[in-house]
Amino acid sequence: MRNCQEIYFIVNEGARTGRAAEVWKQVRGLLKEKGIAYKAYETKHKGHATSLAAHIAALPRDVIYLVVLGGDGTVNEVLNGITDFDKVRLGVIPTGSGNDFGRGIGLPKDPGTALENILSCIEQEQQTGKAPERIDLGQVSWPGADTPRIFGISAGTGLDAIVCKKALQSGLKKFLNKIHLGKLTYLLLTVQTLFTMDTAQVTYTYYGKEQQEQTVDKNKVIFTAVMNLRAEGGGVPMAPHASYTDGLLSVCSACGIPKWRTFLCLPFLVAARHEKIKGFDVENVQRMELAMSEPMVLHADGEYLGDVTQASFECLHHKLMLLQ
Repeated sequence: MRNCQEIYFIVNEGARTGRAAEVWKQVRGLLKEKGIAYKAYETKHKGHATSLAAHIAALPRDVIYLVVLGGDGTVNEVLNGITDFDKVRLGVIPTGSGNDFGRGIGLPKDPGTALENILSCIEQEQQTGKAPERIDLGQVSWPGADTPRIFGISAGTGLDAIVCKKALQSGLKKFLNKIHLGKLTYLLLTVQTLFTMDTAQVTYTYYGKEQQEQTVDKNKVIFTAVMNLRAEGGGVPMAPHASYTDGLLSVCSACGIPKWRTFLCLPFLVAARHEKIKGFDVENVQRMELAMSEPMVLHADGEYLGDVTQASFECLHHKLMLLQ
């Protein structure tokens, strides 16, 4: 590995209220110990990881090894900066508070182990010429957007999207992270939001793998979670059987349920036992279109995208080569 190609790192030291800086120090030490050539870029502001990833992806290389050290938001920014998915191989060392991406694809919690796996994957490709395995990503577009937004974990509208927006805008998440209770952010905000949010009538147009079309109207929709991985929001399994290699997105929706009853159903949702409860529905689709009677908050990987009345979602099959 001492003569391997230079590895590029995008590092968000501010992830998890700065504790990512400690992880990066550990990773740097391991890289030095192993004699690995690398170049690191530190994010300075929101959206910076996207421009850094675009810069790295544009380098004149046939193959680029890029590693993200940060939380789910940083990973999402990087995914949206990669301009050539055929030459970029992406590794992730999770350091955020939620880490739904890392958990969803089975990455080790220990940074040292995660790095070892990444280096082994690189070494294997260099020795055999076999590229890393690919995983699916999702893509969402909506009227007024300059470009579609790629997501690795999930996207959606309604309750979970509102909670993501509040988590980004309030100081609650930062405070709870400081006392090692960051995962409580989503639970507390979910309970608060559930009793204050407005629902909407939504028309769903589903397209399966063979592009067969199905249209369904639903009233009093609380949320629509479009899942590439099985869980979001710090580990809530919206789509317990979702696969990131099957070319499909799993769409979990809740509608027509009184809010007090939805509150009582939350433990079943957290325990992945909600699929048989009346009002909850899970559909597997290749792509899907939503038309809403009222504007609803839209998110992708927890990042607020706007309030919309229309949105389209699509699975990008085997889009990303993953170092793991």
